Amino acid sequence: MKEQIIANLENPKRLEALYREDKASFRRSFAQLSPDLHDNKTVQIWHERLNFDNQEASWNLNKDLPFVFFLCLIAGLIAKIPHLTSVDPEYFYSRNVPFVVFPALTAFFIWKQHMFSIRQILGFATAFLIPAIYINLLPGNEKTDTFVLACIHLPMLLWGILGYIFIGGDNKDYTKKIDFLRFNGDFVVMTGLILIAGFIMTGMTIGLFSVIGIKIETYYFKYVGTWGLSAAPVIATYLVRSNPNIVGKVPPVIARIFAPIVLLILTVYLGTVFYTGKDPYNDREFLLIFNLLLVGVMALILFSVVEIARKSADKIGTIILFALAVITIAVNSVALSAIMFRIANWGVTPNRLAVLGSNILILAHLLVVTYQLFKTIGIPGRIENVKKSITTFLPIYLVWTIIVIFVLPYLFGFK
Repeated sequence: MKEQIIANLENPKRLEALYREDKASFRRSFAQLSPDLHDNKTVQIWHERLNFDNQEASWNLNKDLPFVFFLCLIAGLIAKIPHLTSVDPEYFYSRNVPFVVFPALTAFFIWKQHMFSIRQILGFATAFLIPAIYINLLPGNEKTDTFVLACIHLPMLLWGILGYIFIGGDNKDYTKKIDFLRFNGDFVVMTGLILIAGFIMTGMTIGLFSVIGIKIETYYFKYVGTWGLSAAPVIATYLVRSNPNIVGKVPPVIARIFAPIVLLILTVYLGTVFYTGKDPYNDREFLLIFNLLLVGVMALILFSVVEIARKSADKIGTIILFALAVITIAVNSVALSAIMFRIANWGVTPNRLAVLGSNILILAHLLVVTYQLFKTIGIPGRIENVKKSITTFLPIYLVWTIIVIFVLPYLFGFK
């Protein structure tokens, strides 16, 4: 995109077409232009335009919108398969909920990235068909550990495929991976807002009909609710990509508010755990909560680093994240030692092996990110190294996810 911008600086119509084609990529590439070009009148005009504080969100009625509605239709049809066929709803939804959302989102970014070659389309289709066929043929149910683990990790696999398409298959450019992580933050916020609005509308609609004595709950949730839930992620993605400035203002605020709060809570929580003598080594449920806490805090750290990287001179924010990372390493160490203790005393199970692998990966990732954060405190310009350390482990997480989904069930005889 950057090369295209430079090549068309004297072609206003082509520049405008590039901007409307993919606003987020255009903004990112424009920000990377050489300082030598800043004296160019066209560059100055576009700089003012891109940095103008537009407060109004827009649907940007262009060629993408009909395709977005088509994707919403497809997502809704997938979600309605149990109602349109004789497939058992419990069987279908326990295995296929991720396939309601991710194929539509993937198709959207294939459209935006213009990945229309036969080879690419067949490759992406195969990447979804293999796990779809596998998970539906996998023996087991909600009481089988390997089945539950496969279902839990399946969204991560599809998320990895989505990320590969988002970055255009360019694994060497870490800035695109950072953009993908940032997109996820914007996506979660926008999807949450859409769902909240949907719930309010649902309550109002059901309430209005109940006043006149008509109970529409069953039909509403069966027809309107299912379609609405399926369409929400697609619409959120479209709004995020078409209004990057509006949506992008919320996640940094959330990151700055919650990072110090979580640091305080986690510090008090750890102190309370040791004071009360709570034992994660023999209490399985407590260890589970401990690991869920670890995953949540780890996600907050990565997300906060991505957002704080927008202002490399934010020394206080960097110090807070460094302290939070150190505390999280302590939490990880306790959880890791507890799961190793349980394996040594009661043997290897699918759940213990999956948690052990995840904890080792998270600890290694945390150590690398923490080290880079420590170096950044003294030299703010090194924030780029922190961003690189974040993206380095993403492919490794994906490999471990594949192992949990495709290897562990056979390793433990589908138990």
